[in-house]
Amino acid sequence: MECYDQLMTENPRFVKACRGEATDRTPIWMMRQAGRFLPEYRALRQKHDFLAVSRTPELTAEVTLQPVRKLGVDAAILFADIMTPVVGLGLPLDFAPGPVIETPVRTEKDLDALTPFSAEESVGFVMQGIRLIRGELPETVPLIGFAGAPWTVAAYLTEGRSSPSFSQLRTMLYESPATLARLLDVLTDMTCKYVEAQVGAGAQAVQLFESWAGLLDAPQYQAVALPGVRKILKHVRGLGVPAIFYVGGGSHLYEAIADCGADVVSVDWRTPIHEARTRLGGKYAMQGNLDPAVLLGDRATIAREAKRVLADAGPEPGHVFNLGHGILPTTPWENAKFLVETVHELSEKGA
Repeated sequence: MECYDQLMTENPRFVKACRGEATDRTPIWMMRQAGRFLPEYRALRQKHDFLAVSRTPELTAEVTLQPVRKLGVDAAILFADIMTPVVGLGLPLDFAPGPVIETPVRTEKDLDALTPFSAEESVGFVMQGIRLIRGELPETVPLIGFAGAPWTVAAYLTEGRSSPSFSQLRTMLYESPATLARLLDVLTDMTCKYVEAQVGAGAQAVQLFESWAGLLDAPQYQAVALPGVRKILKHVRGLGVPAIFYVGGGSHLYEAIADCGADVVSVDWRTPIHEARTRLGGKYAMQGNLDPAVLLGDRATIAREAKRVLADAGPEPGHVFNLGHGILPTTPWENAKFLVETVHELSEKGA
């Protein structure tokens, strides 16, 4: 094992799995592992609000590193929000507790008022945080940067806050398609610059979150949202790091995104990994896909479900174990740690 660990300083198992290469065991991290359920995070939040944590590089680094120290995960993910970069468009952003945009973008005039995006000038604190994190992380644990996909970010920008229906965006889809297309182009350009700055600062992979893909049917998604996604994922891969695409509520879209151009497609718990892999043409490494609610159960349940997911993924390389969505705030941290240990034990080669 010592020889393999030496190799891992150059090729962390998470990165190898993203590239479809063989690993000594299945790597695992958990969406939203930075924050929420950890007692250290809750203690920190008693002193600092979300904006302060996300905009203070030292605090960002601390929260990002907490699950690495406490859980033993195989990758860290930057503590931030998918809406963070929109301040670089000249839009005021607050959280209550979800993102709030006091000046929604709904018209051509609103688009005309946006300012040109510069990552280092407007959200340089993100890159400062990345540099601090990389300075503290073990070489075997890579840092994942991330961004929101244009359609998902547009959902919040047009509504002004979270919504069960995002009626403003869906109205724009039918009544002002040219305005929507222009907005998505602006967000695509912003996101390419944002992820490039993250990689330049030290991010070793990028996950693109399409949290609201389920608002569209397959033909709509392919025509409206996918072009921007493909451009961003191609840009990420051109930077030399793995590109991960997460599609929330998008099990009906797998055939539509089969040419998305990612290295990894992250799937939720509603579709078996083997089915998603087949529907995606067998072209991608897979990430997922334990139901986050499993971590609210007992250890026997967690072990049984972890074993099931690993069996579903099969023995071939190219699987990153993850939850099918973000870890629930009420999750006992001990259960999360047990899951990490269980996945490592069950997937250890030769075990």
